[in-house]
Parts: sequence; C-alpha cells; structure tokens
Amino acid sequence: MMLPLRDRVIAKILEACCVARVKAILFDLNGTLAYIEDPVNMERISECLFSRGYEVSFQPLGAAWSFVSFIDYPRYGYRDWFSFLSRIFWRLKVRVDEKTLGAIVELLESKPYSLYPDATEAVVKAKEHGFKTAVVTTIAHFKFEKAIQPIRRYFDFVMTGYEARCDKSNPKMYQRILEILGVQPDEAIMIGDEPTLDIELPKRLGMNAVLLDRKGEFRGRFVDASVYDLNEAVEIIIRQCCRS
Repeated sequence: MMLPLRDRVIAKILEACCVARVKAILFDLNGTLAYIEDPVNMERISECLFSRGYEVSFQPLGAAWSFVSFIDYPRYGYRDWFSFLSRIFWRLKVRVDEKTLGAIVELLESKPYSLYPDATEAVVKAKEHGFKTAVVTTIAHFKFEKAIQPIRRYFDFVMTGYEARCDKSNPKMYQRILEILGVQPDEAIMIGDEPTLDIELPKRLGMNAVLLDRKGEFRGRFVDASVYDLNEAVEIIIRQCCRS
C-alpha cells in the first residue's frame, strides 16, 4: 500500500538528504516564493512597439532582454523598469521616446509578482525556528520587492544577480550567499522549483536541496526530495533537525 504523501516525502529525505546540520534555508523566488499571473510576453511588448512606429520584433527583443537580465544586470544593477528597459533598447540600438517607454512600463507593472499562499507561513516558520534565511535569484530586485515586502524582515539577505555579480547558473552566487550567512555548504538547504539551478547545482557544491514541484511535472526525476507545497518542505526540514 502506498504511504501518504507526507510520509513518502519524509522517507525520501531520510534516505537521501542529510538535514541534521542545516542552519540555513535558501528560497528560490520565481515559482517558489512568488509568481506572476499572466506575465507580459515579448510578443505583447513587440506589438506595443510596432503600434508606435518601432520595428522591434519579439525574437531580438527577447534576446536583448535575456542579455540584460543575465549579463548587464549582474554587472550594473537597475533600480526600476525605466533603466532596465533603456538598457535593452540601447542593446537593440533603438531610441524609444519617453511616452512609449512609459506605456511599456505601465504594461509590465500591471502584472506584478505576488506571493504564493504558502510562502508567508513557510518563511515565518523557518525564521521562528532559528534558521538563517535568504532569497536566491538572478531576477532584478525592483521586479519583486513589493511582493516580498510583507515577509522581508524574515530574510537575513536577498541575493539577486547584482549582489552576486553573476547569474544563478554561476556557482559563485551560492558560494557568496553561504559566505554572507556564515554557513558551510552542508549546513544549508535550497528549496526551489527548477531542477538544474535549484537542485543539481547546489548539490554539486555540497548543499542539500528540495524540489518544490507544485504541478507534479518532474515525477520520476532523481532529486533528494520533492514536495508539492512550500510549507510542507519547511515543516519536514524542521522536523528532521529537531529529531537530531
């Protein structure tokens, strides 16, 4: 007979993930703590530009967006949509007037990040049980700062690409947050929804990792442990540490 989900998850962690020494819990942002409902895609922005006389198709726009997100932002940092978008159009060698830029900013700001329903309880519970906590993401801080404001005080540090001076696929981001929190790799556990960046990379560095698989998309893939709920992940970590 198949065990209940909670017991199966606990069994996986006991078998493959040593959390007894964990002192810090690291949280991914997008898909883990927060999400955007119906995010604005490159096609919509491109349509806005074409309607105002700017011939910017969505593929070059997407390429420039990625370049600024993963290379320019970690180097220079941007505090708002205006400076972020201005860099993108600079990359494209397109001069966009302020009115058009404002219209795109308004479109993007109409689709902000929101916390998942289980995020607040999970983060608060982790902090109340004495864990050091941090957000680890490449995403520019201005894009999500309002969303996490209700729980910001429960994080010891918010690590974005700019603080790390690199994107999340660079091990230096994890090494930097471990240094800031003052913990060893095996004293930290990463919770995230992306198998490569949030699970495989931290594990290669000697960290523990739990996959947050909200939609059951990665069933059958090897991970230390997988859960469908963020609060469940934190509860399991707390339980295992308290047993030790």
